[in-house]
Amino acid sequence: MIIERSMSDQWLSNTYLVADQEGGSAVVVDAGGPCAPLLEAAARLGVHVRTLLLTHRHHDHVAEADVWQDAEVLAHPVEAEQLQGVDRTIEPGETLEVGGLHVETLHTPGHTAGMLNFVINGDDVFTGDTLFRRSVGGVRAPGSTNFADLKHSIMDVLMKLPHEMRVQPGHTDPTTIGDEWENNAFIRLWRGLDEEGDEPCTVWDQDATLVLWAPDYDGGHKAWVRWPDGSDDIVPGSQVVRPG
Repeated sequence: MIIERSMSDQWLSNTYLVADQEGGSAVVVDAGGPCAPLLEAAARLGVHVRTLLLTHRHHDHVAEADVWQDAEVLAHPVEAEQLQGVDRTIEPGETLEVGGLHVETLHTPGHTAGMLNFVINGDDVFTGDTLFRRSVGGVRAPGSTNFADLKHSIMDVLMKLPHEMRVQPGHTDPTTIGDEWENNAFIRLWRGLDEEGDEPCTVWDQDATLVLWAPDYDGGHKAWVRWPDGSDDIVPGSQVVRPG
């Protein structure tokens, strides 16, 4: 299997070209662009791009979807309602055979209700905005659900995959399931390995407790906060005001 990646300078979002072999068949995962390098890679490898798999509807993952005019565009039904140009919806648990590529579909709601992750050939999982290297997706973006959904998607879906499986995230660098199991601060806290923080803070001018302050994929921070009613949230660090 061949994987080529292109990352947007603006959004740091990844688009992936995944081919079974030179001269064979390929899928593209997301289309935040720039897609030109992947069009060139497809031509160089002599592969036929048959399918565009969309993890979710956000603009930084679909901006250049129309580049892949000859590919069948697939998305979760909930996401497809907000998108143009989707040829067919794909249900969680559905499998696809694209040439020599075997694609398994995982439903990982949280960042959006219809977020899909894709396991290809049992070796790599493409996680969209569910799981990143050392970070996780937020649950305050358009179409997001809630903290409990995201936690379930990560701990009860992704972390059940083999630890040697490579993670190809929706933003920046790859990792592995095992690496995130051991080193991702959110996962460590969910596992009970580390202690929750109790620092007071404000988020969007509302009082909250800072449970976790962790690095994010963009060089900033991602925060797990707890509201006065006891509910939890994952928000951009830029929205958190800490004392002092």
